[in-house]
Amino acid sequence: MTVLLDRAIPTQRTAPSTPTQGDPALRFGQQETLAAPRRRYSLAARFLFVQMDLLYGRKSTIRKFRVLEVVARLPYRAWEMQTHKQLKKLNDDAGAFASLVHRARTFRAQQDNEQWHLMIMDELVAQSGEKLGRFKQQLLPRVISFGYWHFCWLLYAVKPRWSHRLNADFEDHAEHTYAEFVQDNPQLEATPWQPVVCADYGSFASQADLFRQICLDERSHKQESEQHL
Repeated sequence: MTVLLDRAIPTQRTAPSTPTQGDPALRFGQQETLAAPRRRYSLAARFLFVQMDLLYGRKSTIRKFRVLEVVARLPYRAWEMQTHKQLKKLNDDAGAFASLVHRARTFRAQQDNEQWHLMIMDELVAQSGEKLGRFKQQLLPRVISFGYWHFCWLLYAVKPRWSHRLNADFEDHAEHTYAEFVQDNPQLEATPWQPVVCADYGSFASQADLFRQICLDERSHKQESEQHL
């Protein structure tokens, strides 16, 4: 199956917006992440992280985040498609049908949230005035996505728990990476977030708070995957 880098507008978020959560809570959430140990990553997750570091460098950058967010949507898309296939096979089991519908909606909401993250990275790159390289930012992410989508699909088809574990590792890595990115770049505290395309994601006093919220989004996704382990 061909994986497209679409730009569909997400229908909803899975995390509260800043006006509800507030700046102190965002800072506290970041400190919680920095103080928390990382998960014991699987070999598959470690291979993915090493691959990304070799291709895009170990340093965290907006361009690297953009590629990670392209990949981050794929497990939820694969799970949603598999769940819809399961729905078609059900007959008269109303309880199982309702459970699968709820699961499909959850996967869709998670995918939409990751789509917001990708659109935000696109907007930040555009605001910087830099152009996306055709190979590393367009062609190569498509190649990575093609392989990763099919791997997640296969894991979920064979044993869903394996796919959820890989995703929990991925989201835990993303959560810590975003928290460390804010810590390592104090200038973000004074850098305003002035969105045009992504204004509906939330209102933030600075780009530091924006990345803190994304960090907490990733934590939420991790916890949701851990519930299936």
